[in-house]
Amino acid sequence: MDLGLEGKRALVTGSSRGTGEVIARALAREGAHVVVHGNVSGEEERIAREIQGAGGVAHAVTGDITTDDGAELVVRGTFAALAGVDILVNNFGQATGGTWQSADAADYVAAYQTNTLSAVRMIRSCVPAMRERGSGRIIQLGTIGTTRPGARMPQYYAAKAALAALTVSLAKELVGTGVTVNTVSPGLIHTKETEAYLRGLAAKRGWGDEWGEIEQRGVRELAGAAVGRMARPEEVAALVVFLASAQASYLHGGNFRVDGGATDAVQ
Repeated sequence: MDLGLEGKRALVTGSSRGTGEVIARALAREGAHVVVHGNVSGEEERIAREIQGAGGVAHAVTGDITTDDGAELVVRGTFAALAGVDILVNNFGQATGGTWQSADAADYVAAYQTNTLSAVRMIRSCVPAMRERGSGRIIQLGTIGTTRPGARMPQYYAAKAALAALTVSLAKELVGTGVTVNTVSPGLIHTKETEAYLRGLAAKRGWGDEWGEIEQRGVRELAGAAVGRMARPEEVAALVVFLASAQASYLHGGNFRVDGGATDAVQ
């Protein structure tokens, strides 16, 4: 299937590590020209070089998009490198710990800056040119916690729920413009951090040290994914790449779960 991404200009926020890095590499393999973003200088430059070494087109930009000044730096660097953005992937975000007892008002404000306003800043900077061209793709990275929140991390789930709500609002704003916006909501993703957490949990609960067993038990306890394992970052990236493609032009305002059947709801 030709996804029509050859030469398309893509900015993937928070792509200096984790799932964002995998998304940036996947877009580059499809021929997109990618900007790899990091909030602090370092890994984004290495990843951009590796994409270039594999035959792709990539640039690195650095800036703290939880602030207006940092976001402006990222946009300026992106437009200098690519002369515009056709695909905006708002992947940057952070799930910080906390409970209803421990999280205070400042934690909620910080979660909103990180997980919601960082995306708003990028949207406000990139969408006007998309509207003028009559084409563009915006993909937000959410979480199944938007519709299936847990008791822990209430500030994080509240901020991600706001991101999903503003996606629907933006979809209505962009009707008829040729610009689409969608949310991708993963469940647990197999990253180094989640594996380390589950191995620590296994040690406390006597699950042994065989990873397959640890993953199944951990998923059963924490996420309930019907397929019995965590999502791989490549699986999340595959959906993002499709939503960025010409083949997805009729998908607009959606919230697509990548949760292995964990969400027991009809939507």
